[in-house]
Amino acid sequence: MAEKFQPSESFRVTALLAVTGGFLDAYSYIARGGVFANAATGNIVLLALNLSQGNFQRVLYYLFPIAAYSAGIISAELIRRRFSVSDMRILHWRQLVVAAEAAIVCAVGFIPQGDADFLAVIAISYICSMQVESFRKVQGNPFASTMCTGNLRSASENLYKRVFTGDKQAGHKALIYLGIISSFMLGAMLGGAAAIYLKEKACLACTIFLLAATVFMLKKPENAEG
Repeated sequence: MAEKFQPSESFRVTALLAVTGGFLDAYSYIARGGVFANAATGNIVLLALNLSQGNFQRVLYYLFPIAAYSAGIISAELIRRRFSVSDMRILHWRQLVVAAEAAIVCAVGFIPQGDADFLAVIAISYICSMQVESFRKVQGNPFASTMCTGNLRSASENLYKRVFTGDKQAGHKALIYLGIISSFMLGAMLGGAAAIYLKEKACLACTIFLLAATVFMLKKPENAEG
């Protein structure tokens, strides 16, 4: 009998979230001041570099998105704790997270480019951290929707197992991770192109991906938990 997973762990949902993550990363870099808004590690490195060089004003530019990223993690956990599975008869708590993400993305689309880019980056950092905290698995396997480092490691590990040990299940997992990475790349390509032509409003396209992900999460399989 095929193993059942939460709808939020399905490949089509996680792929859509990866597309969104890649899109917003490219969007924030091109349209919002050259910052990868969902990469907390990069922001920490840049903060440390500017701190070492005495660029204290620039330090704040990276400190606030880092704080927003942390706040997004806490917010996702609060939503999960407040809206348990037993309390939600129609919607799952992860759908609430996606709805909040879509609403914030819409708001960002109406923040003018220029001096207000700072606020847009903070908002994107916040929603991306909510997403990565809420969606941790794809078909039962560890997964990150807004970054590729962990997914690339998992793809490589499973590819090794398939080639050198003949583990067919590992080969299937490798394909899943490679599909997620490809989805992220597709999102980055779309985000980069859209940001050039649509400017600050390019991020509104992400609401389509998020709406589709929400619809795909509507049906919950029996015996699913979390």
